[in-house]
Amino acid sequence: MNNFFSNDDTITAPATPAGVGAISVIRVSGNDSFKSVDSVFRGGVKISEAQSHTIHYGKINYNNEVIDDVLVSVFHKPNSYTGEDSVEISTHGSPLIVEKIISALIRQNVRMAEPGEFTKRAFLNGKIDLAQAEAVIDVINSRTEASLRGARNQLDGLLSQKVDSLRESLITTSSLIELELDFAEEDLEFMSLQQILKNIDEIIAEIDKLLSTYSFGKVIRDGVNVSLVGKPNVGKSSLLNYLVKESRAIVSEVPGTTRDVIKEEISVDGILFRVSDTAGIRLTEDSIEKEGVIRSRDSVRNADIVIFINDVISGFGEDLYKELLELSKEERILTLTNKIDISSKVTFDADVRISALTGEGIESLFSKMKEKVIGSKSYSERTAVVSNARHFYALEKSKEFLENAKGSIENKMTGEFIAVDLRNAESSLGEIIGKVTTDDILNNIFAKFCIGK
Repeated sequence: MNNFFSNDDTITAPATPAGVGAISVIRVSGNDSFKSVDSVFRGGVKISEAQSHTIHYGKINYNNEVIDDVLVSVFHKPNSYTGEDSVEISTHGSPLIVEKIISALIRQNVRMAEPGEFTKRAFLNGKIDLAQAEAVIDVINSRTEASLRGARNQLDGLLSQKVDSLRESLITTSSLIELELDFAEEDLEFMSLQQILKNIDEIIAEIDKLLSTYSFGKVIRDGVNVSLVGKPNVGKSSLLNYLVKESRAIVSEVPGTTRDVIKEEISVDGILFRVSDTAGIRLTEDSIEKEGVIRSRDSVRNADIVIFINDVISGFGEDLYKELLELSKEERILTLTNKIDISSKVTFDADVRISALTGEGIESLFSKMKEKVIGSKSYSERTAVVSNARHFYALEKSKEFLENAKGSIENKMTGEFIAVDLRNAESSLGEIIGKVTTDDILNNIFAKFCIGK
């Protein structure tokens, strides 16, 4: 964010996407919100005198020109999204109308908001913590029921409460150690070393639980990249078409029909799978097909799951499988036999058998795909889940400091060393929820938001 801007400025931005729609909403927030809107609003009531959480009909008038009929929603601090005096102006959804109203407001000592500035102010004013602020963008970007549910849990403070509880426990322990240091001459003991070790072990165990949820949380938040790979004509395109329920890829008996990577998205029990149909990997002199094979290999390298497709006719492609092992990890590869509608006699093993023509075995395929990315672990609706890389690394850093503190105790070092590591561990946890932060961290987080949020 621009460091020249003040958090005391009154800001405005459209809160709805660009383009034509039934309505558009313009947000205004800051000390001069009511004054600036009063200067352009004509509705028989002054916004600065209106009660909080009320809506008023009127017109936006600037330079004796009526711009539009609007509804104005009033929010008095601290009972607003940002914790400041705020106004939301609902207009007709014309980009021209939005532009003219914002231009009129800017002439009233208001400036355009930076990306994420409304949510940043909500954080700075104590309406939400930093983990909750990050969840706002995850809610906006949710593509499946599972990703929305995970983002909502974080926005509701499920992870924050857990982290803050661990942090408070660390503060209590380190404070008692530091208190002993202040009374070193009196030889007082406020907490035994055995109890300190017990507290540290309990916190490490809770951190480990959170860390173990990261792979699941990342899948729920970001989705899974799946690459369909196999020799030409084993049914890769047929499988893609069946999964997306439309003829997305051309199906032909002519080898090399698929020349490029075709990507589609499907949702399986709330998990987003981005499926890529690749060109058949084989030696070829065709320059276009050769480029397709190169892209297929890149798709395999970047995939979370590689579905290696064979069929009952051509058998298992041993050479191609060996090549896949060079491009990807074995645990990421899911072997599949296609065309079991032609023959049920299969002479080689596979993780799953299907017919892309009839759909037989598809549910089993879905189960195997989910098992590949989330394993056998189950998470309840109210499980605190880590889905953000920043949170994951902060937890790892906190655990490392706690392990150092244990080492200091076991090596009979003085309380100063133990206290420093405990304070560092507490600071790492504080980074997650914004108790400890820097402008660089804040700017990096909120720069990813859209303007108006």
